[in-house]
Amino acid sequence: MPRRYDPLRFVAVLSIVSTMLSVPVGVSAAPASATTETYLVVYKQLATPSNVGATIATAGGSLVYSYDQIGVAVARSSNLAFRQNMLRDSRVDNAVATSGFATRIDRSDTDAAGSSPLAPGAPATDSDSLSGLQWDMVQIHAPEAHKINGGSPSVIVGDIDTGLDYTHPDLAPNVDFARSAGCISGAPVNSPSAWNDDNGHGTHTAGTIAAAANGIGIVGVAPNVKIAGIKAGNADGFFFPEAVVCAFVWAGEHGIHVTNNSYFADPWLFNCKNDPQQRAIWDAERRAIAFAQRRGVTVVAAEGNQADDLAHPTQDVTSPDDTTPVTRAVTNACAVVPVEVAGVIGVTADGNTLLKSFYSSYGVGSVAVVAPGGDSILGQTAAAPNGRVLSTWPAALLTVTCLPARRLVDASGATYCYQQGTSMASPHVAGVAALILSRLGHTAAPGTLQAMIRQTADPIACPNTATLALYAFFPAVDNGAPQTCQGGIGSNSWYGAGQVNALTAVTR
Repeated sequence: MPRRYDPLRFVAVLSIVSTMLSVPVGVSAAPASATTETYLVVYKQLATPSNVGATIATAGGSLVYSYDQIGVAVARSSNLAFRQNMLRDSRVDNAVATSGFATRIDRSDTDAAGSSPLAPGAPATDSDSLSGLQWDMVQIHAPEAHKINGGSPSVIVGDIDTGLDYTHPDLAPNVDFARSAGCISGAPVNSPSAWNDDNGHGTHTAGTIAAAANGIGIVGVAPNVKIAGIKAGNADGFFFPEAVVCAFVWAGEHGIHVTNNSYFADPWLFNCKNDPQQRAIWDAERRAIAFAQRRGVTVVAAEGNQADDLAHPTQDVTSPDDTTPVTRAVTNACAVVPVEVAGVIGVTADGNTLLKSFYSSYGVGSVAVVAPGGDSILGQTAAAPNGRVLSTWPAALLTVTCLPARRLVDASGATYCYQQGTSMASPHVAGVAALILSRLGHTAAPGTLQAMIRQTADPIACPNTATLALYAFFPAVDNGAPQTCQGGIGSNSWYGAGQVNALTAVTR
């Protein structure tokens, strides 16, 4: 059986420094560790105390950033007793080191809200030099949509990813520098050097959303909207919780209308709230997402590449992969972040044959719609000979993080890469959300936007028995269960309301 492609595999890494902090008087004395850890401190109230910096210092740490909006602080400490010291504060609900709670993007690619006036959307063309290779755009009727509305420059999409290459000629015309930020440390930094893409993944998802119609390379789903790079993943593709929290609060406070999230935010594939440390991460990230949603941010997220039924989890053999995975039983008390957070628009992937991609996870309740993510096994056609999705890639990384057979260089010298995964599906939906906002205006609430995305999708029924047999070779990664589809046309566990349709989204 071919190896599954899994760009969202969980791995964790420790940040090693040689800082030694003394133990303050009045707290437990403990030996300092050679490793300085980053902690999330979650307060019981949705606010941080005015003396948060002082209390963290007393516990043996230093404050990195305080998110008073959601009652979460990011701290650093090498004191082994720091967590216990913080828990003595009656205002603190939980505290946890984040070094074991990161997500990593796997680049192996094998066969495995605002209220300001809205500038009008303008038509766009799909005649760029590589447009003929964009089967994914044809499949969701983006070229026809662009003849009517290519998006408004007043609509801002935040791509929470590994940053973006703001010098790429297909992205540069649409990059919003003021609303971009690097969140790797847990504190936002607006300098372009802090959110430059040193991995490639973020540039790929950004191009699918908003590559300009400028005659060069490809055209994004919403080629006239602005794109903000919100860097939460580092060069190695690790997404730590403090960066995810930072990213959502930044989006909520800086006029971002839609965020794309092509990652998982916890090394435990199924985050179980009865585990104290997992619950702390869940609480912090859920609060940050809810804050952004209250500020009018529509959150779109990838479903994942485990071929798992998220509505019927029974076992987790993947986690934690920062050390040695331990097989454990899971139930619906456990959730995947961010796709299973309330109000998030979950996206599964399909290929050019309109079949759910062999690797795509799914599940009633978590899937809103399906979009092209590519499928190198079940989705190869004349229009999509390798089954994958083409999008922008940093020139400096083309020979480093894009496999040779996937690389493409435009006549102008602009660089591109073919990839597959639900990571590639999610930005298509974020782009359609931006087109809808370009038509409806900034006042459309996230719930309204999600309803519009569902209502304008093209329904797809569950596969028949013969087609379902094709998936027998790709059982769920975590419990080995066969892939099954539940529900009827327009509402099922594989396709949700159906495949997103850009044309219907701008006309209905």
